[in-house]
Amino acid sequence: MFILGISAFYHDSAACLVKDGDIISAAQEERFTRVKHDAAFPANSIRYCLGEAKINPEQISNIVFYEKPFLKFERLLETYLAFAPRGFKSFVKSIPIWIKDKLFQKHTLIKELNSVLGKSVDWRKRLLFSEHHLSHAASAFYPSPFERAAVITLDGVGEWTTTSFSLGNKNELKVIKEIKFPHSLGLLYSAFTYYAGFKVNSGEYKLMGLAPYGEPIYVDKIKDKLINIADDGSFQLNMSYFDFATGLKMTNKKFDKLFGGPPRGPESKITQREMDIAASIQKITEEIVLKIAKNIALETGEKNLCLAGGVALNCVANGIISREKIFDNIWIQPASGDAGGALGACLAAWFIHYKKNRKLIPKQDTMKGAFLGPKFSNNNVEAELNACKAIYKKFSEDDLIDTVSNFLVEKKAIGWMQGRMEFGPRALGSRSIIADPRLPTMQKQLNLKIKYRESFRPFAPSILSEHVRDWFEDENESPYMLMVSKLKKNHRKMMTDKEKSLFGIDKLNIERSSVPAITHVDYSARIQTVHYQTNPRFYSLLSKFNEKTGCPIIVNTSFNVRGEPIVCSPADAFKCFMSTDLDILCIEDYILLKEEQNDALKINYTNKYDLD
Repeated sequence: MFILGISAFYHDSAACLVKDGDIISAAQEERFTRVKHDAAFPANSIRYCLGEAKINPEQISNIVFYEKPFLKFERLLETYLAFAPRGFKSFVKSIPIWIKDKLFQKHTLIKELNSVLGKSVDWRKRLLFSEHHLSHAASAFYPSPFERAAVITLDGVGEWTTTSFSLGNKNELKVIKEIKFPHSLGLLYSAFTYYAGFKVNSGEYKLMGLAPYGEPIYVDKIKDKLINIADDGSFQLNMSYFDFATGLKMTNKKFDKLFGGPPRGPESKITQREMDIAASIQKITEEIVLKIAKNIALETGEKNLCLAGGVALNCVANGIISREKIFDNIWIQPASGDAGGALGACLAAWFIHYKKNRKLIPKQDTMKGAFLGPKFSNNNVEAELNACKAIYKKFSEDDLIDTVSNFLVEKKAIGWMQGRMEFGPRALGSRSIIADPRLPTMQKQLNLKIKYRESFRPFAPSILSEHVRDWFEDENESPYMLMVSKLKKNHRKMMTDKEKSLFGIDKLNIERSSVPAITHVDYSARIQTVHYQTNPRFYSLLSKFNEKTGCPIIVNTSFNVRGEPIVCSPADAFKCFMSTDLDILCIEDYILLKEEQNDALKINYTNKYDLD
């Protein structure tokens, strides 16, 4: 039985296909349309999923939408009534859109399905609706390697729910507790993201990356004025400081006054205030998540924890839960945001609606390394590169690994596109930019000359799984780059008294370790442990680099420029290669050298995008 899951119409729309509980394919629409965080109906993703499975539309038993639009409209309407007369301007703007496009989303879905899949099937009879946080919870529990587990979901808001706690046991998943809108940890974090001058729903990573440069001096102020946190981790926001419930902004003038002025303007200079604000809200987030986890462990006695929802992408908080040893095991959905809701909707239908049994593999999840997107054959690669007028050379497997590892040793920045594309926001060695982490200048070089983004943003290390204990304090596996750990002291470099006295962004250029390109200012790193079973070619490259240098780590960041989605196709990869200072491009069995390409094909992208 094939079940198709869809998330759409808010941000990060996606499609996923499951066959008898087995995840066949999943992809975000942005990767095909090249529109970052594309919210449109995922027509291209659906076509890809069916093509990957080699099935026709008639073979789809059910299509599951990841949330319930009527409940969302109910929340919108009741919120405006509760806050009236505040928010009348926003009400006048949003209600016509809801009535025209969103209230009758079932009709819209049927219309889009007819357009993409044809009218040979009455899709109305095969269409199911999940609930937003149930979809998140299902995406976390069912692919996990656990027979039973506690499940926490945290995000901005679904229909009503912003935080949920569920219990999973075999094929059952029951929601036990919920926190409802407007009290939302995700929206609180987004409010500070907005105030710090970053874009909501994409800039939260930046706020997390900025936090170690600051001091959490506003924690008491936030607790006194903005949020009441109970011992069990439940919380209430003081909505007099926020405008997101009914307004067109996240915060208001009362919030501005509390923190000494208006929000930072986008692209303006980042000051110590923004760094301290980032550090403070990160501290609050960690406290809440930790309290929720401790309370659930105490209440249930469960040994396993699963996480999903946008807040579950806060890898610093995840690392703290892991270090506290509250649970024996933690598993986090790699596509924890709304895109992952498409996957959860499929699995909820299979295991809850149809009551099918789970087939567990000991100590192994069913996400297939999150490599669920398109793959391109050598013939496809050659055709697209020829169309791009690229100059390339084909290599055998062994020669390719040896050549690319030599380029890494020679300090080259490399675009690396291999196998199936990752599902979720992280590049995991399939659509990655890679480099030598031992170079003190590499972080700044990658940020400013290749990624075109803020210089303070850290890069992640990909490390051979068997070496993680030698380099990092936490010994847990982190295959999906969702845990932060600190570098072991024997790999750190001692700072001088002068270096220790530096504040803010001045900390950036200090060489802190033997792998400075992946060492953040607090000696932390967002780790990806690489395993042969899920990504043999990337593992082989790391092994060869380790053989030549004694370092089992390489820099791994997503293969894109700022403002654009991660690359999907060979043509996307070549375009990104020619628009940046990348030295080398490796796609499947082919290597391209920048110096050999036609200069006329180079593209100046620095002014092309709305840089977020």
